[in-house]
Amino acid sequence: MTQDDAGAPATGLARWAVPTVWLISAIGSAVVVGLAWSGTRVWFHDAGPYAALGVLGMVFAASVIAALLLQLASRRPQGYVGRASASIAGAVVPVAVGALALLPVVG
Repeated sequence: MTQDDAGAPATGLARWAVPTVWLISAIGSAVVVGLAWSGTRVWFHDAGPYAALGVLGMVFAASVIAALLLQLASRRPQGYVGRASASIAGAVVPVAVGALALLPVVG
């Protein structure tokens, strides 16, 4: 790696991987919250009061896995940790908002 490569902006897949993970997290959270508010009470054969929060955890897990895989697929080792961290930190926000939106439903 040369000095010029270290400060180069991300291109190709590395550029779109972070917003893609945020979009996965936002859409997944919106679907879970929407279904929970519409009356869905059974999630993957679990009818417990906190089943929707468990599914929201699965949305976050899918976002984390997608972040790691998309950053690996970018084949750009420079800045991998920073890009993966930004993806995961951004995925936390919609999931946290979704968890707050589920509080009246599960309570």
